[in-house]
Amino acid sequence: MRVLSILHFTGPSQRRFLAYQLKLLVFIHLIVIGWLYVALMMAVAEATNTTGTVLGAIFTFLLYGLVPVALVVYLMGTPGRRRAMRQREAEAQEAARRAATEKAAPPVAGSGRLPDQGGEAAADAVPPVRKEP
Repeated sequence: MRVLSILHFTGPSQRRFLAYQLKLLVFIHLIVIGWLYVALMMAVAEATNTTGTVLGAIFTFLLYGLVPVALVVYLMGTPGRRRAMRQREAEAQEAARRAATEKAAPPVAGSGRLPDQGGEAAADAVPPVRKEP
């Protein structure tokens, strides 16, 4: 449902791009389901063969089905995870920036400006050394 709402409230070029991504995602899922189905049928053939075993069928399904599919799905999901991580970092930086501006010192009475925003020179950090007579 969220995909349809995104497609509804975007421009034509962005809508085409999102539709392409949706089609690609559906295609990838179909490939994964098909691969797992073939691996399952290989495992069933292994288990029901007169010289086959159930243990062999389990290893066939794991080594020809689950492990390769898991590896491919993980590798194909890497760009999306990186994109999400960068977005979370950007949102965290923006939240920290907003918190820092809200936490700033209250304005100086009468000036209408925050301190150290121009208008006068900064004072010396260390006072000059006074020599006694």
